[in-house]
Amino acid sequence: MTDRSVSLAIRSAMLTADPTAKVMATREVFRMWRAGLLEFAFTCPMPDVPARPDAPQLLHPGAMPKRGKGSAHGRLALIHALAHIEFVAIDLALDAAGRFGAEMGRQFVDDWLGVAADEAMHFALLTRRLRTLGCFYGALPAHDGLWDAARDTAYDVAARLAIVPMVLEARGLDVTPGGIEKFARAGDERTARVLQRILDDEIRHVRFGTMHFIDVCKKRGESPPEAWKMLVARHFHGAVKPPFNDSARHQAGLSREFMAGVA
Repeated sequence: MTDRSVSLAIRSAMLTADPTAKVMATREVFRMWRAGLLEFAFTCPMPDVPARPDAPQLLHPGAMPKRGKGSAHGRLALIHALAHIEFVAIDLALDAAGRFGAEMGRQFVDDWLGVAADEAMHFALLTRRLRTLGCFYGALPAHDGLWDAARDTAYDVAARLAIVPMVLEARGLDVTPGGIEKFARAGDERTARVLQRILDDEIRHVRFGTMHFIDVCKKRGESPPEAWKMLVARHFHGAVKPPFNDSARHQAGLSREFMAGVA
C-alpha cells in the first residue's frame, strides 16, 4: 500500500534541492493536504537538514560581503538576500508541520503548510524580480545561519514557535516597511509591491505562531510572556532590538507584555 502520510510528502519536499522544484513540491503538498488526499499520519522523521542547491554559496554571517547601501547593486543584493530567507522559510514551515504536527493536531498542520505555500510564493516572486533585473537566485552568496534556529529548537514545539515566527519572522515586520520605502524611493514600485505582499502575509504567519504558542503554554500551565522570554534567552543568540513595528506586531498578537524587558 502506498504511504499517503502527510509526513512523507513533507519530507519529500524538504529533500528537494532544486529551488523551482521545491516551490512546486511545496505547493503540491499543500494542495493535496487541503484536498484530503494526504493522511494525518506521521510515518517518517523529518531530515535534520533539508536539501540545498549547489548555489548560492553559503557563508558564515560574518563573512557576507557588504551590500552597498543606496546603490543599484545594493538593492539587487537585498532582493537576493530576501529570496534566500524565503527559500529557507519554506523548509522551516514544512519542518514545523512535519516535526510537530502529530503532537499539535490538524489545524497546526493546516496552518504551517499554508505558511510553507506562502513562502514558496514569496520566493517565486522575488526570483522573478531578480530575473527581470538581469540576475538570478544563486548568483550571490547567502547567509548560512538561517537553519540554526530549526536545529536548536527541534526538541520542542514551544521553543520553535518562540524563535522562528515570534522572533525571526516578527523581525521582518519591523524592517520590511523600510525596504518598501527604499525601493519605492528608487522608483522600483514592482519590488515595493512584492515586499508589501510579503509583509501582509508575514503578519498572519506571526499570528499563527503566537496563537499556537499561547495554546501550548496554556496546556502546560505556563505564562506565555514569561515562557517566551525564557526561551528567547535560551535560544536566540543576539538581542531583540527596537524599533518595533508596534502596529504590525499588535495585529500578529505580539502584545507589549511579550516585549517588556526583552528589548
